Amino acid sequence: MRKKIVAGNWKMNTLPSEGAELAKNVVANRQEVCSCVNFIVCPPFTHLSMVAEQLKGSDVALGAQDCATETKGAYTGEISAQMIAELGCKYVILGHSERRQYYGETSETLNKKMAQAYANNLTPIYCVGENLEEREAEKHFDVVKAQLEEVIFNLTEEQFANLVIAYEPVWAIGTGKTATADQAQEIHAYIRKVLAEKFGAAAQECPILYGGSCKPANAAEIFAKEDVDGGLIGGAALKAEDFLAIGKGFAK
Repeated sequence: MRKKIVAGNWKMNTLPSEGAELAKNVVANRQEVCSCVNFIVCPPFTHLSMVAEQLKGSDVALGAQDCATETKGAYTGEISAQMIAELGCKYVILGHSERRQYYGETSETLNKKMAQAYANNLTPIYCVGENLEEREAEKHFDVVKAQLEEVIFNLTEEQFANLVIAYEPVWAIGTGKTATADQAQEIHAYIRKVLAEKFGAAAQECPILYGGSCKPANAAEIFAKEDVDGGLIGGAALKAEDFLAIGKGFAK
C-alpha cells in the first residue's frame, strides 16, 4: 500500500507569524482526517523554526521548498540541506516548475541537490511536468521521461525507496485550462511505467502526487485514480480548513 500524501507548498506566501498560526491550525484540526493520510507543510525558509515548533508532537511533517547544491561555503543567499535538516525538515521539494522556469534549474543542478538531500536524510519531492507549448505539441511524455531519466535514474535502489514524485501540469496552472482526473491518471501511470523500467517492482511503492490546482472540490475525483497518491498543493494549502479538506478526498 503506497503512502497517501497531501503536501502543502506555501511558496513565497505568509509572514513567519502567519505561517506559525497556519501550522497551528493544521495541527489543531488534523484529527478530522484519517490518520492514513500523511500531511507535509513546506513553508519559506524564514518560517521553518517557528513552524517546526508548532508541529512538535504532531504527525504533520515539515519540508523545505528547495536546498543548495553545495554542503557549505561562500554561496551568499543559499540554504544547505544540512541546515534545513537541523531545523527539523524531513522533506525537500526539488525541481519545481517555478525553479526550472524562473531560476534556470537543470538536471545537472538537480542531481547535485538530490545528492545533498539524501546525504542529510531528507526525502526529496521531485517535480516533473510539461508546459503549454510542450503539451500542445504532444511532447509531454517525452519531457517527463527525460526529467525522470536524467535525475531519478541516477539514484540507487535504496535512494529510490525514499522518494516522492510530483507531477505538475504546468500548462494547466494559471492558463485557464484544466487538467482532468483522467489526464492526471494517464500521465501518472506513464510515470510509474517509466520508473518500473529502471527500478522494477519498487516503482509500485513510489508515491506520485498530482500538482495541478487540487482543491477540496476536486480532490476526491483525482485521488480516486489508481496511480494518484495525493497532491502537492499550492494556494489551497494557505488555508488550514481547505488543506485538511483535501486530505478528506481519499476514500476510507
